[in-house]
Amino acid sequence: MLFSSNAYADAAAQAEPSPLFTFIMFGGLFIFMYFIMIRPQQKRQKEHNNLIGSLSKGDEVVLSSGLLGKISKLDAEYMVLEAGNGQELKFQRVAVHAVLPKGTIKAI
Repeated sequence: MLFSSNAYADAAAQAEPSPLFTFIMFGGLFIFMYFIMIRPQQKRQKEHNNLIGSLSKGDEVVLSSGLLGKISKLDAEYMVLEAGNGQELKFQRVAVHAVLPKGTIKAI
């Protein structure tokens, strides 16, 4: 009996939150996730697609693997890189990480 009055008081104090409050919290969480995760990723993807679309023969590029090379041939999905000493390697265009300024490979 000594502790029962405290237990009834705690049960009465805990009320269920309104469904509107729960809906607003989930909406706020979605908006937060959109601006923190989804939108920046879409922006990076758009920039990468523009980079891939602007590739041309003679560009010096860095691939996502770290390989440096000069583009010698291009087609719709693949490119041929001259990696050095006449070595030609074929890669997917999506593997390009960045386009380097002209003359970068010779300077290295």
